Amino acid sequence: MSQYWSSLVHTLTPYVPGEQPKLQQLIKLNTNENPYPPSPQVLTAITGAASADLRLYPDPGSDRLRETIAAYYSRASGSVITPQQVFVGNSSDEVLAHTFQALLKHALPLLFPDITYSFYPVYCGLYGITYRSIALDAEFRIQTADYAQPNGGIIFPNPNAPTGCLLGLEQIAALLDSNRDSVVVIDEAYIDFGGASAVQLVNRYPNLLVVQTLSKSRSLAGLRVGLAIGHPDLIEALNRVKNSFNSYPLDRLAVAGAIAAFEDQPYFEQTCRAVIATRDRLTKGLQQLGFSVLPSAANFVFARHPQHDAATLAQGLREQHIIVRHFRLPRIEQFLRISVGTDAQCDALLTALAQLLGQ
Repeated sequence: MSQYWSSLVHTLTPYVPGEQPKLQQLIKLNTNENPYPPSPQVLTAITGAASADLRLYPDPGSDRLRETIAAYYSRASGSVITPQQVFVGNSSDEVLAHTFQALLKHALPLLFPDITYSFYPVYCGLYGITYRSIALDAEFRIQTADYAQPNGGIIFPNPNAPTGCLLGLEQIAALLDSNRDSVVVIDEAYIDFGGASAVQLVNRYPNLLVVQTLSKSRSLAGLRVGLAIGHPDLIEALNRVKNSFNSYPLDRLAVAGAIAAFEDQPYFEQTCRAVIATRDRLTKGLQQLGFSVLPSAANFVFARHPQHDAATLAQGLREQHIIVRHFRLPRIEQFLRISVGTDAQCDALLTALAQLLGQ
């Protein structure tokens, strides 16, 4: 601590991201990165954008990217999405940060699950937002009826993190129907690996904001591009906060790469299918070793072994140069969150686990 810190800094408990080790020959299954590279079209677009124009500021509204996203989700959702319904930012974490400030800071508490993305309470601490965590049920699922209480907003990932459990669109619509006076934010970082996006509901519900990222299903965690889709009034609030913080959140390279990622639909679908197939294969392999695995619609699985301590297993894997995510938190301290890698990486994981289990 320092005498120069503000009073706010003294109260903060920062988010702890997944480990990014510098070791070589490591099987890294801890941060839900896509095991496949970005579309070749993305790399070509970024190379082309690395020109003398980098001396100029980028478009503050990222208009071409927003137009591309609007056209993509109009086709994908079956309803017309306009560029005025799209917001983009430097990662979905930045988009979420602006969302907390712009739409979720009210007198009544913000509601989110007790087991969820751990950045949510961090944002609440940073922005002085009162919140209430709602317990997942015994099977680690969200029960929408539990959110039928006065609130200043609702937010949760779908599929949820770190569980991977999916909430169907009918349940989301029911939640929206019973919470028309507050904003409902669906954080869809993993939706492309097994769920239907709530973007198709945004024109029915002016209080719905859907947040997505290009980090997972489009293999662009290193590019840092996130987006939100909702009613133009919600997007205007986000823009007011953004333009009071940083008018140029996306650089020219990021915009070029993101546009190319949305334009290469065949590559996107191919890699998503590959991840889903490996996830199913990994789940069966873990179950054969005696693990209980929650049903996952994400690019990771959440698993526990009834006879073996999760922290001990995580350490044993690390000693074999395989890292997974272990959370020392109530209710889930005996689970491991395992990112879906390539078939070869997951085979190596299963072999290492079998050795640790004495099988």
